[in-house]
Amino acid sequence: MPNMSQKKNPMPVQDPAVRAHNFHEVAEGYSEATALDEAMRCLNCKHMPCVTGCPVNIHIPEFIEKIREGDFEGAYQVISLTSSLPAVCGRVCPQETQCESKCVRGIKGEPVGIGRLERFVADWHNAHSDDVPVCAPSNGHKVAVVGSGPSGLTCAGDLAKKGYKVTIFEALHTAGGVLVYGIPEFRLPKTIVAKEVDNLKAMGVDVECNIVIGKTLTVDELFGRGYEAVFIGSGAGLPNFMNIPGESLKGVYSANEFLTRSNLMKAYLDDPDTPISKGGKVAVVGGGNVAMDAARTALRLGAEKVYIIYRRSMEELPARREEVEHAEEEGIEFRLLNNPVEILGYHNPDDRRDPKNGCVTGIKCIKMELGEPDERGRRRPVPIEGSEFTLDVDTVIMAIGTSPNPLIKTTTEGLDVNKRGGIIVEEGTGATTREGVYAGGDAVTGAATVISAMGAGKIAAKAIDEYIQSK
Repeated sequence: MPNMSQKKNPMPVQDPAVRAHNFHEVAEGYSEATALDEAMRCLNCKHMPCVTGCPVNIHIPEFIEKIREGDFEGAYQVISLTSSLPAVCGRVCPQETQCESKCVRGIKGEPVGIGRLERFVADWHNAHSDDVPVCAPSNGHKVAVVGSGPSGLTCAGDLAKKGYKVTIFEALHTAGGVLVYGIPEFRLPKTIVAKEVDNLKAMGVDVECNIVIGKTLTVDELFGRGYEAVFIGSGAGLPNFMNIPGESLKGVYSANEFLTRSNLMKAYLDDPDTPISKGGKVAVVGGGNVAMDAARTALRLGAEKVYIIYRRSMEELPARREEVEHAEEEGIEFRLLNNPVEILGYHNPDDRRDPKNGCVTGIKCIKMELGEPDERGRRRPVPIEGSEFTLDVDTVIMAIGTSPNPLIKTTTEGLDVNKRGGIIVEEGTGATTREGVYAGGDAVTGAATVISAMGAGKIAAKAIDEYIQSK
């Protein structure tokens, strides 16, 4: 008998007053009973509109049906047919704008909690299965993958399953890309990412860290080492700034730097090799998921007050609604329709050696109002003359987007990029303007979602296989 409740089962979470002071995962996951109840809300539509909203086309009604049958391992196997990172996607994918936005149950109520069910299945598998991935028989061909983020991991996994000898080259000292340096522990535990990387290694994929492609090795040198194709999934790690006065002051971070120091460099320790600003008052500029991550991380590092400064209203805020709600519950203050115009710093003209010289003391903002829609349909923020005000803060974190690093472009002849620095690729294959070189994920699109990067890695893997086999 279907569950005709118009509301999805709520996700159990840590108490806000407790979680604001720890890095443990906020969402605690469905129990078996809750997962079964939520699965009963699925109507098992024959035309499967939800699948069309998934960038990797997970067979959603099929895996939910397995849950209804109590076959949780079977559900995992269904998901694994098209997705290589179900435990990751179940946590960080914006299901509300993808698969769940197409769910028929969402017409007159809330959609089925597809993401929550995916997470449940993946977690159940990780807790109960001892299966070790098997190496596919070698086909004698080698492929290089640049970057170990979601697009690189997906591409490497799909090629390994076809018998290719794949080597992933990662610039940082730990594999996982944005999954380990960008997304905080309280949203995505690093043990989950490590397990996915270990699974790839068990399939025969080699992972070489501390290798900066474009510096340590070039793409040309990879071809010289016998790799027949190269996939570039190097992400978008170049931070954007506003170019306002005071951005060079001590205490101003890009969100990328702030989160990397915390997530990967263990700056939360008492005596870290890579320090980070802790305590005081913090302003985070931006309204996306990265801004939420930075603000909530700053709070957990001991900030006494955290502001999120965003130039539009709550309705235009691009972050996931769940992340916004969690931030509000934790006490983070949203300063909406505000835009920074200057970062203020301390200066002691009488003592050049004063250690406080050059440190952030505040952020000057101007109030905004929404005008006519811009080219993307969002109402354009317009400054209100004479409305400037100052917030006293010690730290400013810029979370206004990132761009692809230009290093690979500048060292790879014949590789064209667009005006934003994204690598130009052929739609449907991921082929670049350089023969044998493919690209996907944030290196192409700029900062986007984990699942879209995975979709690009999957498309490129198929195209690389066809390219090599046709030679």
